[in-house]
Amino acid sequence: MAALAVLLWLSLFAAGASAQQAAPATDVPGANADPAYQQLRHIRVGNGLFSAKDFVLKRDAGKFIFRSGVFSFLEPVKGKVTGAVFVGEGTFMLTPPVEMENKMLALLTKQPAYEEHFERVVFRFTDDTDAEIRAGCAVAQGADGGASAVLEESQAAMRKNLHYNLSARILADLLGKEKQGLFIAFIHGTRYSDKTLFVIDPHGVREVAPEEVALRTYEEAKSGIWAAFHYSGEYAAGIARGTQLNSAVDIEHQQLDTKIDKNGMLHGRAATTFVAQSDGVRVVGFDLFHTLRVQKVSTSDGRPLAFIQEDKKEDPDFWIILPKELVAKERFTVISEYEGKEAVVDTGSGNYFPVARRNWYPNSALGDYATYDLRFRIPKGLQMVSTGDLVSDKTEGDVNITEWRSEAPQAVAGFNFGSFKREESKLEKGGYLIQAFANTEVPDSIRQLQRLAEPPVAGQRNYQPMVALGTMNTTTMMKKPLAEAIISMGLYDAYFGPSSYKRIAMTQQTACNYGQSWPELVYMPICSFFDATVRHQLHLDDVRGYWKTVAAHEVAHQWWGHTVGFHCYRDQWMSEGFADFSASMYIQLIQKNQQEFQRFWADEHELLTERNNLGHRAIDMGPVVMGYRLRNTKAGLEIPRRLIYPKGAYILHMIRMMMWEHATHDEKFSAMMKDFVETYRNRPASTEDFKAMVEKHMTPTMNVDGKGNMDWFFNEFVYGTDIPKYKTEAAFRTAADGVHLDLRITQSNVDDSFIMVVPVYIELNDGRVARIGQVRMKGNTTQDQKDIPLRGLTEPPKRALVNYNHDVLAD
Repeated sequence: MAALAVLLWLSLFAAGASAQQAAPATDVPGANADPAYQQLRHIRVGNGLFSAKDFVLKRDAGKFIFRSGVFSFLEPVKGKVTGAVFVGEGTFMLTPPVEMENKMLALLTKQPAYEEHFERVVFRFTDDTDAEIRAGCAVAQGADGGASAVLEESQAAMRKNLHYNLSARILADLLGKEKQGLFIAFIHGTRYSDKTLFVIDPHGVREVAPEEVALRTYEEAKSGIWAAFHYSGEYAAGIARGTQLNSAVDIEHQQLDTKIDKNGMLHGRAATTFVAQSDGVRVVGFDLFHTLRVQKVSTSDGRPLAFIQEDKKEDPDFWIILPKELVAKERFTVISEYEGKEAVVDTGSGNYFPVARRNWYPNSALGDYATYDLRFRIPKGLQMVSTGDLVSDKTEGDVNITEWRSEAPQAVAGFNFGSFKREESKLEKGGYLIQAFANTEVPDSIRQLQRLAEPPVAGQRNYQPMVALGTMNTTTMMKKPLAEAIISMGLYDAYFGPSSYKRIAMTQQTACNYGQSWPELVYMPICSFFDATVRHQLHLDDVRGYWKTVAAHEVAHQWWGHTVGFHCYRDQWMSEGFADFSASMYIQLIQKNQQEFQRFWADEHELLTERNNLGHRAIDMGPVVMGYRLRNTKAGLEIPRRLIYPKGAYILHMIRMMMWEHATHDEKFSAMMKDFVETYRNRPASTEDFKAMVEKHMTPTMNVDGKGNMDWFFNEFVYGTDIPKYKTEAAFRTAADGVHLDLRITQSNVDDSFIMVVPVYIELNDGRVARIGQVRMKGNTTQDQKDIPLRGLTEPPKRALVNYNHDVLAD
């Protein structure tokens, strides 16, 4: 997804029947009616106190030391104690088993080790924490120190701040007896944050799954993830992987019947087929947009099922309670019926904005590949565009009905619709159908801007329009995204191999400030359909070349993010970074504009190295594999966008430059990328998968340390934060046999083990630039290359330089 910061007033937005008919159901269980769930939802502090004196409780890499104080246990549910409240004095220490996580903690705390002091902690768990406390503490008498109020505060935090239904998550362990081991500590710290969470979840901690351990804060002005990692024992055993499948279920197929009214009201019926990942699965959670309210859940044969969904403004997670425990690899289908507003917004004059892009149906994480059968019913006169292949399109009365099917698994399904005008073209090579859709009328937000620019009415004096706008009819600009998609698809097909999707629809969306790409469907910002004159008058000039590359970037996601997916948040840099890199190729090879190509990489470099208002550079805040979890208030909320897009692009660009040869140019690089696409087609790939692919195709030049792998490069640029600095000094002299070069290159600002291959160029007097070789540099060092013959030259060139094509991410 590409994004652009623009004026806020330009956008209105911040962020059925089925083939499987259900039999009539009676005695339908109501939402949230399960007795055990109700106990958990309204849980209270129970009877009995235990006093702590220098009691130690260890959970993975975390250690609690309770100097003195009192534990109060919560009431048991189904015979199991699921929590305790501590009031007293203690310390929590965390030492992650991963060096990059320790560095992150040191960066955020400005201390060599993480140590938080506390006076109150609420624990929720499904492991044996209660037994450990009872064994290590003594029975006590007296007051509980206000434990009930501390408990209520933690419950309010989950519901109103974190919007996560913890009661439903605990119920999953109590009813299913599957992967029990949930442990959550609400730490009221006195040093770093009064609102700190330490979480261990065998299914993966929300936001950083599949990693099972995380530390985060949730204060309004001090919010973010401070550390995340797998179980410490997995690192010790060498089995910690981002490719772990530790979720409760894996969704295989979605059969979705969706009706959208003229006002944007969405009515949905989803038949979701999933497979249990282990024995004992009984309660399953789904991601469903918070305003879509579930009316009914049943099995495929019509038996009603209990479900959980709390208020849309609190913790509205959607959970289904199955009629039995599933065993590993058992397949099951549930049917959910739901409806609501705000998932789709009517923005006026036949324009609609799909707000719930990823969760307009009960879904799991983006990237959980599944097949889809989709049926849409929308008002007559509007046109639907969806992911998948169009199976049928008909009108019945005042309703347009379309059906779509995806034969190959997809990371997500989506749609866009409106009063569209369509243009299309067929790309002979690859057989791609390229389409462009734009609304015949502009949305209300744009219409309001047009009114501001209209001439005064009769009798109105001293009228001065705020802006002088040209035409804002987006259909007149449809050919531009169509042409850009045609060219981009052809380029990427040649370099990366065929996409899994033979159709792509470039569709106009109401939002002006970002684009997004789903399989076969691109949401293009409406302002990309305006001409440069209109954008200038709206103060939307092409900052960092955004409007020149937004289409090329989004089209590239057909390969990066969809044909090849990513396993988890640590691998998302490949999707966004590779798409950014692809846009640079579009500039270089299609626009053939070397100046714009250089500007593109200079802009990427600036995003990484420019200090934000907190004084931080994105490049320094963490490695690219930390992804979007780097978004926190201490470093800057914009840090992930400024890191994973440009640095991910730089990483792939550097690999391309290392593989480039005079004779074959990009042939070896293209072969590697085609192999990567084919190997991971229609499934996710991890950072380690990509590293292995690079090693499979690495050239002798890339074997800089003689070890036959790319550890050196990935440790430096993927898992590290170094950015080297280079200084070049050159002298030319003319001899009888031609021109000779004396060259001195200094590498600095790195540690002693840092290695890089630095390309050397010369600029000729006519302005042409030629690559003449490369120098291997290690550590903070200077290399002198004397008497280098420049064959074929009769006069000294203008200058010698390194890194002309931004071959290395460096200063």
